[in-house]
Amino acid sequence: MAQASENEITLRVGGMNCASCIARVERAAGAVPGVEGAAANLATESVSIRGEADPAALALALGEAGYPVAEVETALTIEGMNCASCTGRVERVLAGQPGVIEAGVNLANNSARIRHLDIPGLPEALAQAVSAAGYKARARNADDGARRQATQAAEGDALRLRVLIAVLLTLPVFVLEMGGHMVPAFHHWLHHTIGMQTSWLIQFALTTLVLFGPGLMFFRLGIPALIRRAPDMNSLVALGTGAAWGFSSVSTFAPGVLPAGTAAVYFEAAAVIVTLILVGRWLEARAKGRTGAAIARLIGMQAKTARVERDGEVVELPVEEIGVGDIIHVRPGEKIAVDGEVVRGASHVDESMISGEPVPVEKIAGAEVTGATINGTGALVFRATRVGSDTMLAQIIRMVEAAQGAKLPIQALVDRVTLYFVPAVMAVALLTLLAWLALGPGPGHAVVAAVAVLIIACPCAMGLATPTSIMVGTGRGAEMGVLFRRGDALQAMEKVDVIAFDKTGTLTEGRPELVALEPAPGLVRADLLRLAAAAEAQSEHPIAQAVLRAARGEGMDLPTPESFDSITGFGLRARIEGRDVLIGAARLMTREGIDMGALGAAADTRAARGETVLFMALDGQAAAMIAVADRLKPSTPAALAALREMGVKLAMITGDGEATARAIAHEAGIDNVVAEVLPDGKVAALEGLRRPGARLAFVGDGINDAPALASADIGIAIGTGTDVAIESAEVVLISGDPRGVVNALMLSRKVMRNIRQNLFWAFAYNTALIPVAAGVLYPAFGLLLSPVLAAGAMALSSVFVLTNALRLRRLRPALDEAAGGGDGGMAVAKPVPLQRPLVQEGSA
Repeated sequence: MAQASENEITLRVGGMNCASCIARVERAAGAVPGVEGAAANLATESVSIRGEADPAALALALGEAGYPVAEVETALTIEGMNCASCTGRVERVLAGQPGVIEAGVNLANNSARIRHLDIPGLPEALAQAVSAAGYKARARNADDGARRQATQAAEGDALRLRVLIAVLLTLPVFVLEMGGHMVPAFHHWLHHTIGMQTSWLIQFALTTLVLFGPGLMFFRLGIPALIRRAPDMNSLVALGTGAAWGFSSVSTFAPGVLPAGTAAVYFEAAAVIVTLILVGRWLEARAKGRTGAAIARLIGMQAKTARVERDGEVVELPVEEIGVGDIIHVRPGEKIAVDGEVVRGASHVDESMISGEPVPVEKIAGAEVTGATINGTGALVFRATRVGSDTMLAQIIRMVEAAQGAKLPIQALVDRVTLYFVPAVMAVALLTLLAWLALGPGPGHAVVAAVAVLIIACPCAMGLATPTSIMVGTGRGAEMGVLFRRGDALQAMEKVDVIAFDKTGTLTEGRPELVALEPAPGLVRADLLRLAAAAEAQSEHPIAQAVLRAARGEGMDLPTPESFDSITGFGLRARIEGRDVLIGAARLMTREGIDMGALGAAADTRAARGETVLFMALDGQAAAMIAVADRLKPSTPAALAALREMGVKLAMITGDGEATARAIAHEAGIDNVVAEVLPDGKVAALEGLRRPGARLAFVGDGINDAPALASADIGIAIGTGTDVAIESAEVVLISGDPRGVVNALMLSRKVMRNIRQNLFWAFAYNTALIPVAAGVLYPAFGLLLSPVLAAGAMALSSVFVLTNALRLRRLRPALDEAAGGGDGGMAVAKPVPLQRPLVQEGSA
């Protein structure tokens, strides 16, 4: 931990707002054992503490006093991790640093995320601690996604070269040793030409080149780990191949030190083991590169430059130099660099890469534009409103990266096992060696069995089982518009039994729309709608706007009223084209003495369905019944039907009256309705839906939904909703489409199933084959697992885990018509743009 002086740390605290707070903070800190002195600073909202106190105890004491210590998250890029043992070791190092609250390490993307107290210098100290443990660590930055892709590509190229060299050197060794066993005639030919001793010398030379050429990486990493008493996969490979090479070298150069008749060589085992493991590493590197493809695609969508106004001129600048308020010019066909608002010009913008909608969206002055979208045939000038890390695309990338670096609760099992796994394997290998030396036919047999145990048990697959599935699954989720903001949400979502929906804006469009205009006998609907819209155009009321949108949607030219009068609490009166127009509730018609006749009965039917009903009169005579409703989104019924088929019980929470709520729920297909809920009563409504042992999710979008989102087991926020709602949720649906809930549940179940498949393969594989490698089947069946086969199986296990995880890339969005048809094809359902910035968890 970095310190201001040898025995001093500085903590940033909240809640200090006056001079008396300083004394209370100092008193609370001074009461902690080990504190020699404390000095609070109101201006910097910090407290400097001298002594040897535990930072966690200080945080607890200050928090109880009402001055919470700030927490931050640090992300590190770590190089040199190869297996589950490495991740466990790095986690223990990080968790052991003073001030660290939680640490998680991801083998698939070579990263660590640490939540810790906001202590100056602690991030650097964390990186130093990891480096001291034998790994390279540095702070992650915005370029790390692209850098990781480039690094993985370079590693893949280097491994391919190593594999090529190893294969060329190993092939003669394998032919010389195994060719004689497979083809007796070849054995006799070797014996009578170059002789057995010369064959062994050639094998020694070539195997030595393999081990200390392409295979040197295992010794360079594995031996220091052994010396630190922290063995990992490299240590197992180094021990196994070193033992086989060492025994064979003794047999070649000093056979007299071995019991008579026991000299034998296993050079081919050492060479082939290294070669096969290198092949596995190469395939693994290629597959790991594909697991982060979603992030790479998101990063690739960003513009590199933009044409910006500077001192009255338009100059081309890197996108990093754009600031909020800059005026940016976009030519036809160019990519929009950052989020902004159009100030002049008109065009249609292709937003399909963000929204998935194939139809370009019209943009005129006042319209919002989103970075990474592509301008059409017109020219636009817009003002930058969000740049850099604040753009919608940058926020999506951050959320996906955070989800991919998350550690699920199921990973705890892997951590507990791998903590002791490699030392246990080494102990089993040693016992195997001793047992066969005491009971077996010779030392060669004992070496083969011990090497097989060391090689078969390398825990690569264990370390990759969970993070690779998370990386691929969350990346695919981002393409479907589903973002998991918290690590455990991906696992918790799988077990959801009940999903409660807020009605307005979640299941419905969130604004009223005209659903019916029934004219009185002898009148024409189009004429009435035209007059009604002309009158309502003078009002800002949501119902008035619904009528106006309907008329404009039918391409009507609206006349200008000659007079207009708003009748508070009743409706409006206007004179249009010489006719008196009266629009309002039934009580307005009653007040004016207008009999609505049959239109009144139609209105009662509409009202029973939860629609808002108005009446229209012309020149004192009943003219029309107008019905307006907040309609269900077109995809709502199908999405809810899909959730029911997945075994989920559905509920709706709304402030509407019982009759209206029941009508809407019936149309949507929801049985459980909680109606007439006040804005602050949604948490209580949720509690009423809870059942023992059931997991409850809530879907909402408004500020008043935030408490319910936080109270539910899983909060699912609609991305078109408010910042507060999004910040309170574990899952964010970038679009407002309720099918996103189906996608989230399906994705969670598929990813968790994939993880369990990987873990079963990794654990069952090791559990089953370690005894076989140790030779327990030899007495009964004469079966002894060759180290060569052990190396091949071990390499294939990691490749299997990665390949299985990559299958998640083929997941299709639920109920997406574009996804239908074709075999193995994949529709890419991309996110719908957010109406406002997402709030990144843990951001300042």
